[in-house]
Amino acid sequence: MSTPQDPGRLHVPPPGVLVEPDERPEPEPEQEERAPRGKQPSRSQLADIWRRFRRNKLSMFGLVVVAILVVLAILQPWISPYDPYDQNLVNTLAPPDSTHWFGTDMLGRDLFSGMLYGLRLALIVGFSVMLGAMFLGIVLGSLAGYRGRATDSVIMRTTDIFLAFPSLIGAILVVRTFGAGVVQVIVALVILGWPTAARLMRGQMLALRESEYVEAARSIGASDFRIVTRHILPNAVQPVFIYSFTSIGIAVVAMAALAYLGVGVPPDTPEWGRLINQGIEQVQVPGKDYLWIFPSAAISLTTLVFAFVSDGLRDALDPKLR
Repeated sequence: MSTPQDPGRLHVPPPGVLVEPDERPEPEPEQEERAPRGKQPSRSQLADIWRRFRRNKLSMFGLVVVAILVVLAILQPWISPYDPYDQNLVNTLAPPDSTHWFGTDMLGRDLFSGMLYGLRLALIVGFSVMLGAMFLGIVLGSLAGYRGRATDSVIMRTTDIFLAFPSLIGAILVVRTFGAGVVQVIVALVILGWPTAARLMRGQMLALRESEYVEAARSIGASDFRIVTRHILPNAVQPVFIYSFTSIGIAVVAMAALAYLGVGVPPDTPEWGRLINQGIEQVQVPGKDYLWIFPSAAISLTTLVFAFVSDGLRDALDPKLR
């Protein structure tokens, strides 16, 4: 009769008794059942910026309008009902109708086609001035803020000279010197637009160059170029980018002002400022207000929507406003 075995003691069979091995498989260790975890991807920085940007309804409205303007400018050669340079002296100063949506100007050119062409020129100049002024401002501002001493003094005194000079007069001088044309207008506005971006960049560089992570990079022997490009610029460029985006609207207004004064683009170019100039000549004629109202409204709308977008970028990128 078998006796119950104590599970805590090792059972040893008596001598001479063969014990058949237990063929039963050893019980597998129980595996803990884990509840499936839902995927929780970490929100990227860009997604966080976009979430904060969407909170500003005016900025979203501005972004939508900017996107529409960019699409219209890209498709201008295909969606313009007429060539903006084609003249029809038999049909001058025609009021808006189904054939000419915005009417015709003094030379019989379709005003709607001229507005689309002017939009294309305005965005080309605006974005080119933004990129050019931002590039010069970042490079020179970084040199002034990081190097300091003589480099800082030379660059900052140069910015003082440019900022003290009237912008419109300076642009006229540059265009008169190099001749009329879109490229000349871009060069003039970049030359006059970089000092503010450089001052913003210099201020950010001065605030960050003594940070702990910069000192740590110096302690391990990182070069000045690597410290500036890898450690300081990513944290310092945001205010400069926001200002540069705002400068798109400023460049559009400046280009229109130069064209209105008869400098900048050639006289026969259907640019918004030139269209306003031609319309003002007919301001005393009843029923001809459309000649200057349409281009004036286009300039105002373009400047306003870019200002809305820049405000949204400031709110989204500024860590103090999160």
